[in-house]
Amino acid sequence: MFVNKVENSGIMALDLIDFKTTLEIIEFDIKTLFFQEIIVKEKEFKAALAALELTPFIGKAVAFTCSVDAIIPPWIYMALADKFHTDVAYYDFKSVGALELELWTQNLKRADLSHYQDQKVVVRARPNMPESLYMLAAARLIPIVTTLMYGEVGMPKVIFKRA
Repeated sequence: MFVNKVENSGIMALDLIDFKTTLEIIEFDIKTLFFQEIIVKEKEFKAALAALELTPFIGKAVAFTCSVDAIIPPWIYMALADKFHTDVAYYDFKSVGALELELWTQNLKRADLSHYQDQKVVVRARPNMPESLYMLAAARLIPIVTTLMYGEVGMPKVIFKRA
């Protein structure tokens, strides 16, 4: 009779990919609201912002960027927040990649991991996974698990074991 040692190990797997945001992230370059796409003029900026159609952004995450070397007064960011806050799911002034990581991190921080309490847990190895997510997963799991591992259930690397 064949015995599946992996199944019988009692090791639970946590896959960080499960916490990746499902929100669509749209980049919005604010230079399009500037006079000649380079200079911040209050009157022109406010008019361009007021005329901006928000339909493509509704329910999505917006990564605000600025691809020109312009002097941007802080009130610009507040005006953007005022325009977008009711229609979009999330927004911040950062790259799409950085915003995706922020949302992914928030999902992992909010996740209920109580079912891993007093269990042996392996955090699955994934290519190109942001390093900070492994650190966050370890920080969240170490206080509650008996054993924390990395890799795959069949061949995990032990990271932490409660004495």
